[in-house]
Amino acid sequence: MRIGVLSDTHMHLAEEIPPEILKVFSEVDLIVHAGDFVGSDVLDGLKRLGEVRAVHGNVDSMKLRGLLPEKELLMVGGKKIGITHGWGGPEGIEQRVEGLFDDVDIIIYGHSHRAKIEQIGNILFFNPGPGRQSFGILTIDQDVQGEIVKF
Repeated sequence: MRIGVLSDTHMHLAEEIPPEILKVFSEVDLIVHAGDFVGSDVLDGLKRLGEVRAVHGNVDSMKLRGLLPEKELLMVGGKKIGITHGWGGPEGIEQRVEGLFDDVDIIIYGHSHRAKIEQIGNILFFNPGPGRQSFGILTIDQDVQGEIVKF
């Protein structure tokens, strides 16, 4: 299972989504967005590529806040994944978002605009960085592998 991961796109229109993202995400099994789309048209554009699971961020429109939860939990390939945007400064964000979930294998988050893949204890923390500069790919089979793609 390949998951395309985005956060902090800060875009109003689907046409603003970089072609690098469109190309790769048209071939993944699932798309996850960890908030701060800004405009709902970006969510609609991603849905045209495939299945999308998403949460809202702190700068999203009221429409998106009504459509999307603050956090989400899903099971993929036998792995429990928590998704949230995050809040506060970049230092200590992993500890803050961890407190939102019980017994997860992976936490996908954003907010800090710092791409990061880090195993802390039994949890893989995955932040794809800002969507105008990078995105992530999570591959889940026997193991979990994460990759940050910068462009």
